[in-house]
Amino acid sequence: MLTLAPLAAPSGWLSRRNPAAKLGVVAVISLAAVSTTDPLTPAILLAAELLALPFCGIRIGAFLRRSRLLLLAALSVTLVNAVFADGGGDVVLQVGPLRLTDAALFTGAALGLRVLAVAVPGVLVFATTDPTDLADSLVQQLRAPARFAIGSLAAFRMLPLLSAEWRMIAMARRARGVDAGFDPVARIRLFTSTMFALLVGAIRRGTRLATAMDARGFDARTPRTIARPQRMRPVDWVMLTAAVLVAAGAVAISVALGVFRGIF
Repeated sequence: MLTLAPLAAPSGWLSRRNPAAKLGVVAVISLAAVSTTDPLTPAILLAAELLALPFCGIRIGAFLRRSRLLLLAALSVTLVNAVFADGGGDVVLQVGPLRLTDAALFTGAALGLRVLAVAVPGVLVFATTDPTDLADSLVQQLRAPARFAIGSLAAFRMLPLLSAEWRMIAMARRARGVDAGFDPVARIRLFTSTMFALLVGAIRRGTRLATAMDARGFDARTPRTIARPQRMRPVDWVMLTAAVLVAAGAVAISVALGVFRGIF
């Protein structure tokens, strides 16, 4: 179920940080993670992110429950690339036509860890940031256009409706006797059709919302005042500096150990 319920209290350490600073941390960590194809760099970054959770006021158990689909996606990326990637190397395991080599395992582990290292900070940012504060920070610190910031706020607010609409579509189909039972093929077909119905509903709702916002003057070019000032405090700069040091340290360790593989 899709939920945007906060992982930490509004008074928590990470919740009180400036949204622009948190986006900067995500950008720095993501840049370091995608700059290499070795598994050590994203592994170090991921370890640092998990070690920082308790200090940010976030319980690891609650975070893992929120990220279970992310963990499943990273595992799928690892397995698919490990089994089907043709990277040469020595054969570790062979079952029929499928061969598992050490080079393919290396590639799969690197991609899976990279997915986690990039996605975990994003989950933390959006689970500890108020959407209104995020829109205000986009305008004030990042100088984003008001149209983009307000549109982002509206989209953020609409996301929880997708979960409710998914349940509504599923219950409506079940009431009409449309059920896949234990047939995996029928389950995939039912999932695809439900996803398509959800997509159509989301597009229609987004179109109506955009028209309503334009009718209320959200696209006006007149200067806007600031009702909720967002400031970059010293602790926000410390957080950004710590992210840069962690990213540089992860890359430096990989280079020192001779496993760094630059993406270029």
